[in-house]
Amino acid sequence: MSVQTQFDPINLPLGALPGTDRLLLLKGGMVVTMDNSLGNFASGDVLIRGTEIIAVGPDLSSEGAEVVDAKGMIVIPGLVDTHRHAWEGQLRRINPNSPTLEDYCNATHFSFAKYYRPQDMYVGNMLTALGCINSGITTIIDNSHNARSGAHSDAAIEALQDAGIRAIHAPGAPLSGEWESAQWPADLRRLKSKYATKSDSLVSLAMMAQIDREQWAFARELGLTIVTEFFGAGMAAELDALQEEGLLGPDNIFNHCTCMPDHGWSILRHTGVKVNVCPRSDAHYGLEDGVFAWQKAIDHGISPGLSVDNESSYSGDMFTEMRVAFYLQRAAAHSARFHGRPSAPDLVSARRLLKAATVDGAACAGLESKIGSISPGKQADIVMIRTDNLSIYPSNNALGTVVHAAERGDIDTVIIAGRIRKQGGVVLGVNRQQLEIAAEESRAYLFDAAGYTADPFAEDFSPLHSH
Repeated sequence: MSVQTQFDPINLPLGALPGTDRLLLLKGGMVVTMDNSLGNFASGDVLIRGTEIIAVGPDLSSEGAEVVDAKGMIVIPGLVDTHRHAWEGQLRRINPNSPTLEDYCNATHFSFAKYYRPQDMYVGNMLTALGCINSGITTIIDNSHNARSGAHSDAAIEALQDAGIRAIHAPGAPLSGEWESAQWPADLRRLKSKYATKSDSLVSLAMMAQIDREQWAFARELGLTIVTEFFGAGMAAELDALQEEGLLGPDNIFNHCTCMPDHGWSILRHTGVKVNVCPRSDAHYGLEDGVFAWQKAIDHGISPGLSVDNESSYSGDMFTEMRVAFYLQRAAAHSARFHGRPSAPDLVSARRLLKAATVDGAACAGLESKIGSISPGKQADIVMIRTDNLSIYPSNNALGTVVHAAERGDIDTVIIAGRIRKQGGVVLGVNRQQLEIAAEESRAYLFDAAGYTADPFAEDFSPLHSH
């Protein structure tokens, strides 16, 4: 019996992915392909067969295709969030003023996380996944560092499957409390056999682990990507040894990478380690100097993905992430010029940030051959943004509208692997009543278990501080 059927909190009648003969034609949109060989189309069409894009261009036609009117919409690739702790979904904005990483941990790992049941993992991942779809994020790397048992991992994965999002699920050891440590990391073998054997599955498997040679070796034995929270000169000091031992490569994903010296960046570039940066969380929680590592990565020839990280303090959308990245980079560049520094960086553009949220995110996830651009042969992960809303009409620049003005409420349609998951501004298949009942039950249980009394007007968050 699956975890879902044990408590069945949410009914999402998604059905199977589209059959290979099903045709879908997106007609007359302003298409931003993010494919340099194709360019963009002021009025273009996208033809989809089954899960795959088969043609992009003006005035396409296909007999028997279901036509979706894209006129007046900007059509972009699905956004990619390269680092999200999806299990925290029911803890959204519980610590909005959290000043440090320790405070974040007090509000998650050292308090509520200890009491998570499998159904709480399911609810958290479901809330996160549906929120992502609603805001145009079609792919996430789910950093699930609360894998307290095999059942917890089952529940997290099944929530992602039931939501219909594309995801790389990376279970990881909890940071506090009692858990089935004897099953870690051996349970990854079972998880891979159970969930990661179907070639058409939208959910694949990775491992979340800090620098641990035995765990990394086990992940590589299973052919799994290794996701690591990486920041500070202290961790960077280990890179030389890791490189000498041949333990760094394209199957590593490093999150954050704040305050890393130039030598460390050179090692990452040389070994092909994938990197994502966190404009909001690095500043919010004061990771090292609080400056996200975008510029350092770019200066060393690495194109990082963008990541939201978590929703315990702020929103989960990629539009805000792109904007924060844009203005932090611009502020630093203008300051360098104003003070006459010879190494002032070039100013970032809206297109460059959209590339980070699509093409570069796909590359970070190791999915660049499947997603990230609207290109024939790739999976049909596509977002359609209305431009007739009063807040963004008229749209004089598509890239500017997407990066600087659009909100999740402007998203009309979200397609993942050819399956329409949001249409007419509504995420499809969601039983809101069941979702809210499950979320409220989970939240009430966790608050009670942790001894936390909710205060919707709290300016500070001080949950249980015991580890």
